[in-house]
Amino acid sequence: MSALKLNRPDRLSRTLPVALFGTAIAWAMAAHSLAARSARGLTNRFNADGLRPLVASLFLLFLLAVGFSLLAAIARRPVSLRDLFGLPRRSTATREWLLGAAIGWGAAVLAVLPLALTGSLSIGFWTEPRAFGLMFINLAAVAAGTFAEEVVFRGYPFRCLIEATGPTRATVVLAALYSLAHTLTGNGSPAAFLLTFLAGVMLALGWLRTHGLWLPWGIHFAWNASLGILFGLPVTGSVDGSTVIQTTAHGRAWFTGGLFGPEAGLFTAVALTVAIILLIRATRDYAWDYTHPLIIPGGYPMDVPPPAAHAAMEQEAGRTQESPLVQILPATPQGRSVDDQQRS
Repeated sequence: MSALKLNRPDRLSRTLPVALFGTAIAWAMAAHSLAARSARGLTNRFNADGLRPLVASLFLLFLLAVGFSLLAAIARRPVSLRDLFGLPRRSTATREWLLGAAIGWGAAVLAVLPLALTGSLSIGFWTEPRAFGLMFINLAAVAAGTFAEEVVFRGYPFRCLIEATGPTRATVVLAALYSLAHTLTGNGSPAAFLLTFLAGVMLALGWLRTHGLWLPWGIHFAWNASLGILFGLPVTGSVDGSTVIQTTAHGRAWFTGGLFGPEAGLFTAVALTVAIILLIRATRDYAWDYTHPLIIPGGYPMDVPPPAAHAAMEQEAGRTQESPLVQILPATPQGRSVDDQQRS
């Protein structure tokens, strides 16, 4: 009976975060569908198909802001939009994003370099002025799209699940959902699922090490932009980002990733493993500054008056003292006397 009483508050305390997590994920799925349909209708209306990914990502961010803010208000945990999106205001924000971008770009180069060295890539160029305009639009779309994905999979829902189950289980669950969302709609394979799952773990570590989305957003943006725009390769099965550079990989699927792109290839596993090690080593200071609890010193503070009882005891001792204080000099060492010093 006592065990039930002890466990019941824990179960009740987990119910709200789990409900918030489930509702947030459901809202994110509905928002993604609504944003895609709205962007399609709007860009078709104005004959601007090139803007569709960017418009869809911006619509999605708006819907996520509305939905997650309502959930936080219903749970009586209102926070600012920056905190809700996981972008805390701090002096290291730019450095965190750039560090993430460096890790993401390095991982992409490490994954693609073996394909280039073995002659598995056929590269084509489209150098008309319109191609360069689309390239910059695609860069903006990648920035908005990767940020929206981070908000969904490493943002508010992730924090709710951490509160309910702890960081390890939350990381596994969100990485699995992240992998499913990418592999079910992009010519996925078992290898693609496993490697995308590993990428989800890496991005979750970025949040766990900094308690912010600056670093994982930088990793995600640089990875997608490098593969899709700089190298012209498929990103999770999509070639929409390839404009100026368009690349085709030839070879076995385990080597090149097939239609899914390098994210399903062997060398991506090596690249992600190296990226995780670098991420952990490079975020030691951030983990100390932003994830460890504050150290509160113990004992009596020296800048406040002493307790009343202590002061009363000192006053009482002063009134009852009969003789003045005397200074006690150091004792003479054994085996030697003052007279011995005088004789010498």
